[in-house]
Amino acid sequence: AEKVLGYDLLSLCLKGPRDELDRTRHCQPAVRLMFGVGSVSVQVVESCVAAAGYSVGEFAALVFAGALGFAEALYTVKVRAEAMQKASEAVPSGMLSVIGRREANYKFACLEARKHCESLGIENPVCEISNYLFPDSRVIAGHLQALEFLQENARKYYFVHTKMLPVSGAFHTRLMEPAVEPLAEVLKSIEIQKPLVCVYSNVDGKKYMHSKHIQKLLVKQVVSPVMWEQTMHSVYERKQGTEFPYTYEVGPGKQLGVVLKKCNLKAWKQYNHVDALEDEEAAET
Repeated sequence: AEKVLGYDLLSLCLKGPRDELDRTRHCQPAVRLMFGVGSVSVQVVESCVAAAGYSVGEFAALVFAGALGFAEALYTVKVRAEAMQKASEAVPSGMLSVIGRREANYKFACLEARKHCESLGIENPVCEISNYLFPDSRVIAGHLQALEFLQENARKYYFVHTKMLPVSGAFHTRLMEPAVEPLAEVLKSIEIQKPLVCVYSNVDGKKYMHSKHIQKLLVKQVVSPVMWEQTMHSVYERKQGTEFPYTYEVGPGKQLGVVLKKCNLKAWKQYNHVDALEDEEAAET
């Protein structure tokens, strides 16, 4: 990984500094690809039926499924992260996690937030849903002024809880368009195979069909909302009475397990979390 990235990722993860690790260009390779693939590689998986990854975690899922080589995927994530970091620095923007009541109309709230930005003199303001997490939960991304407006008017839009996410930009919106071309170019230069197991795309929540399909949607994903709730419905669609498969979330945190519980309680009962750091600590003790 160090040879591909050009810096000591392990040292950065273990020693910091934290503010550098939190930067998009470092965070994406560290958290999603390295931890995701590293954790999966120590598991004996013989009957896997499907894989999916959240945002940049899709690259880890594709490596696991044999569609991408590890080094090629890591280099692609490096290019993606650096391009997204640069796009983030061009416009003050961010992401707002929102939990709303059933009456909440997220798209209308975004429309009014954009109008507010226009009244401030901001041209072509961005405020849109960037992540569909689970029923009544969304992430809204865009100009900081729009997100501040939504927080100040949360009650009007039936938002129960809002929280700014610790990220540097409005990922999965059109503010990331400057990152599209660099990512498209690097994906053209690497070999992509048809996955050995089904991998579901963030863009539409459906299975990848072939290598060109993967190449196209990985680029589109940067400026498209993550359809994670829809993906959960696709992955766990079963006839009544059919048992659900075991589900493993790999890497730090159990956020995707929490989302699964909200989307499909029966499927969540077969959920397990795998953390590479926990495995290493257990081995040492």
